[in-house]
Amino acid sequence: MKWLLAILTIMLLATQYRLWVGKGSLAEVTRLKRELTEQQDKNSALERQNRQLLREVRSLKVGTDGVEAKARYDLGLIKKGETLFIFMDPDQKRSATSRDH
Repeated sequence: MKWLLAILTIMLLATQYRLWVGKGSLAEVTRLKRELTEQQDKNSALERQNRQLLREVRSLKVGTDGVEAKARYDLGLIKKGETLFIFMDPDQKRSATSRDH
């Protein structure tokens, strides 16, 4: 009877070890779920970025409006006869002038 109790105790401990520490344990499953959620969040952000880039590519392929907007925004280009006005926030103006001196 003692042998049976000892064998059952060893089997119980072996299953508990695997449940708490071994491969496929609760801690590992929790970690993997957290990593999965993080990866899904990263994938969602990248999908949004890809959709935005695809819209930009389509806009640039279709006509000159996309190219013009990109040149104006990224390069600060203006058309002939246009006047460029730059409105600065007073806080930005102070920091810009303090860097010049």
